[in-house]
Amino acid sequence: MFGGISKQVVSMWFPRLASDRILRARPVDGPFVLTLKANNTERVYCLNQAAERSGLIRDMSFADARAFCPDLMSQPARPDLDMRFLATLRRWATRYCPWVGYEGTDGLVLDVTGVAHLWGGEAAMLADMRTRADRSGLGVRLGLGETRGAAWARAHFGDEHSTLTDLPVAALRLEDRMVTALQRLGLRRIGDLTAAARAPLARRFGPELMLRLDQATGNASEPTAPEKDPPHYATRMSLPDPIGLTEDVMGIAARLLTPLCDKLKAQEMGARSLCLTLRRVDQGCQKVELRLAAPLRDPTRILPLFKRGVAEVDAGFGIDQIRVEATQVEPLPEQQTGSRQNSPDQLNDLITRIGTRIGLENIQRFLPADSHIPERAFSIASAAYSRPESGWSALRSRPISLFPPEPISASGSQPPVQFRWRRMRLTTGRAVGPERIAPEWWLPDDNWRSGVRDYWKVDTREGRRLWLFYTPQTPGWFVQGEFT
Repeated sequence: MFGGISKQVVSMWFPRLASDRILRARPVDGPFVLTLKANNTERVYCLNQAAERSGLIRDMSFADARAFCPDLMSQPARPDLDMRFLATLRRWATRYCPWVGYEGTDGLVLDVTGVAHLWGGEAAMLADMRTRADRSGLGVRLGLGETRGAAWARAHFGDEHSTLTDLPVAALRLEDRMVTALQRLGLRRIGDLTAAARAPLARRFGPELMLRLDQATGNASEPTAPEKDPPHYATRMSLPDPIGLTEDVMGIAARLLTPLCDKLKAQEMGARSLCLTLRRVDQGCQKVELRLAAPLRDPTRILPLFKRGVAEVDAGFGIDQIRVEATQVEPLPEQQTGSRQNSPDQLNDLITRIGTRIGLENIQRFLPADSHIPERAFSIASAAYSRPESGWSALRSRPISLFPPEPISASGSQPPVQFRWRRMRLTTGRAVGPERIAPEWWLPDDNWRSGVRDYWKVDTREGRRLWLFYTPQTPGWFVQGEFT
């Protein structure tokens, strides 16, 4: 009891949440299921009402479902997108009360104590929930009770007017094994449990049965903890008079970046991508997106990076609202800074400036790889999403330029005295080698099917310094690299 007001909890259950999420955007006529692979078997994960009327049930194999219903339409399930959609529904449910939490993967629980009168009473509030869900193409079942367990029981096994003692024992959120054992003893309803002796039941089924019963009847507390909304990193300013000059827009952006970066600093986060939205007086919007090479929350470094994009904006008849949002953030804990010369900030800012012109993914760096095969001894990664590595080591020098092997005309296992390469006649001046490299047999590579290679470093009299190799299994000479 809270000041004479009894506690009221609403349980919202979306029995077909996954399928409703798909069908509300792309409706279909006929049976429809979502499938999910479990134990190397495709099984029915969720289905619509037409599929239920055809005799299909959850967790049955998809092959059996197709046999029962040849015209069945299907689509792979996405549980991650379902949880994201449920998070959206949780934010929507806060219109009724601030205390909204998750109930499994397909339901919500609302503590509506003291707020029902704002909607004209409990019946009117539940009717509004049901109407809005139906309008959005979502099937929902509602339960109302003085406890969380009672609300859940009515939502899953009855309605808001059901008597708790008349509901089956499965409404107590028990395991299937325990429900089956209780039914074999003749305890089929919650009323049968409340009338039975507690001590024998506790000895046979353990404390969980009594705890669930007490939670449903109100003899044991079960809090309704609301989910905390993730921080939203955005600032906005509406202008009394439209503006259109680049300097004016940059000045407003500077004022908006300061509180945004302060919020990022308080959460020890850094912006990885930002969006500057400029709303014109004709209700059109111009967006300037900025992708950073590293997490950043310094407004003095972020602001100049917007200037090129702002200069290309068409202001039209003027801009009356500016909004800055950090669309992607990453953890950025506080660090002790040293000398400015040793700081990587200048390199990151340079990568960001070049990336705004050609794209961050087009700025790449080489990273060492654990392989003795020349073309596999390095990997290429985006410079904005990787860190430089210092683990480069080579027992022997490697050419600065590598290319696919190019055959040359030569015979014997020693480097040729003269040979032609790329329409040039070259004469060997000095040859160092051989260095034998064996293929990595555990990795399929058609370029190394010929077996081992004997590499030579050849200095020609014409000034070319080439990397040649000889294949003993299938005799032949090739050029694969060039030294500086």
